[in-house]
Amino acid sequence: MENNKSFLWPEGILIALLALCGVFSLAFMMLLRPNTSEAQSRPTINVKDVSANVGTQQRIEKLRAVMLTSWQQEAQTKGLAYPIPSRFQGEIIKAAKLTQGEKVIALTFDDGPWPQTTEQVLNILKSNNIKGTFFVVGQNLKNYPELGRQIVAQGHVIANHTWHHWYHSFNPQAAAFEIDRTTDLIYQVTGVKTNLFRPPGGILHNGLSAYAKGQKYAVVMWSADSTDYKLPTVPKLINNVIKDSKPGGIVLMHDGGGNRSRTVQALPEIISNLKKQGYRFVTIPELLEMEDTDQKLLANKK
Repeated sequence: MENNKSFLWPEGILIALLALCGVFSLAFMMLLRPNTSEAQSRPTINVKDVSANVGTQQRIEKLRAVMLTSWQQEAQTKGLAYPIPSRFQGEIIKAAKLTQGEKVIALTFDDGPWPQTTEQVLNILKSNNIKGTFFVVGQNLKNYPELGRQIVAQGHVIANHTWHHWYHSFNPQAAAFEIDRTTDLIYQVTGVKTNLFRPPGGILHNGLSAYAKGQKYAVVMWSADSTDYKLPTVPKLINNVIKDSKPGGIVLMHDGGGNRSRTVQALPEIISNLKKQGYRFVTIPELLEMEDTDQKLLANKK
């Protein structure tokens, strides 16, 4: 009996030790195992999904680059970046001198691109099959590049109206910033390298026009002022344009820089009235090309 007792006692100890080890193992595993609810709340990161997203983003960026290059090539192919005749480079133009008396006139719009108004003007021009010239402010083009692209895509001419539209005096460095930065952005956004410039407020002696002339821009003024920036009544605005319109003339209006709802209201009537008088609408480059051809013919006759 004594031998049996001595044999059973170590066996009981062994069983107890095994049971104790099992308890500790279970406790250790519970500590290492993450909380079920916490694990469920964490998003599962799939390496394949991450790679796919990166690849998609890269493809989008490549597509954007291709589209911009294609846009620039298309803009240049359309002839929208052609140089103006050399006789007008570095000159101030208020109207074209047409000896043939052809009834053509250029509609120009300043201070855009502008939300709603620019698109409304574009729609009116499109419905009348007319091309205009838009003198854009650089910071507005930066804010609304799609409108700038829309201007060019519809066959209109886009031109430089400085970056800030400030009226004060500029030293050569400041003038260069205002004009060069705007021209560069026009090219980046639309693919058009413009050499047409209009000084804000028509101011010719504050350093801007001097710089533009030195860089061989044509400084484009106007011969008929709608004064829409003064917010006249719609009938007054229309009359301002009609009374000063003449063959070879340049009409000043605004699609941006403030509330231009009256310009939008007046524009269809202005177009209709000028059409009834027999006018045809051209862009500034077309107008200058006509004068250049006219002057060459005149010179050949002498």
